[in-house]
Amino acid sequence: MAKCLTALLLWLTFAAAAAPSRVVTLAPNLTELAFAAGITPVGVSDYSDYPPAAKSIERVASWQGINTERLLGLKPDLVIAWRGGTSPRQIEQLQSLGVKVLWLDPDSVGRLIASLRQLADFSPRAQQAEQAAVTLQQQFDDLQQRYRQPQRRRVFVQFGMKPLFTAAENTLQNEVLGLCGGENIFSDSRVPWPQVSREQVLVRQPQAIVIPGDAARAVTVARFWQPQLNVPVYAVNDDWFSRAGPRIILAARQICAQLQPDRK
Repeated sequence: MAKCLTALLLWLTFAAAAAPSRVVTLAPNLTELAFAAGITPVGVSDYSDYPPAAKSIERVASWQGINTERLLGLKPDLVIAWRGGTSPRQIEQLQSLGVKVLWLDPDSVGRLIASLRQLADFSPRAQQAEQAAVTLQQQFDDLQQRYRQPQRRRVFVQFGMKPLFTAAENTLQNEVLGLCGGENIFSDSRVPWPQVSREQVLVRQPQAIVIPGDAARAVTVARFWQPQLNVPVYAVNDDWFSRAGPRIILAARQICAQLQPDRK
């Protein structure tokens, strides 16, 4: 009898440990990270549209903030928040109610890889999370090898038009640009996402502009700068480049191919 009871307790312990965590993600890039790590969230933020399975998951947050009542109704074991886009005040409120929160700040490829490994602890498929981390590292290493000692070009990374803003040194986007031989003309900014003026851009004389968007958007941006600035405008998939998630490697390949066409 004692042996049976012990076996039952061990089985219950294992079953509890193996049970998938109920996870909520509060930004689209975090949703992508969760899925990459083998986690299917029970709640996500607006604009969580990748992978396609994310589109049918309940929305609990938007640009206006977190719907606390809706989130608590999902009874999450873990809420994943992004330091670059989640209100600390609302997170403190959740924590005061006993909700476990994991802050992620994937502002570099290294931190993206570390984030995937952190999420393995909450994934029913921990091996998938580790494999995703290994794959991302290998892909990044391959690009570093291919684009060693690239031809350097002064680049303006343009987000928006009215107002103009850009990415500075301590951002994932700046790291990707540097990998591809781009020298960010605003890397010295004191804030990660500075708003800049037309005059500031013209004074720094970029040799190329990189934008999130498509070919049509690139034409519009090129016209915006003429006649004072006539340089190539390279478009990169918006979601790949703007979201700090695993698909940043696809953006890196796209940018590198445009800035270093002789090394494709």
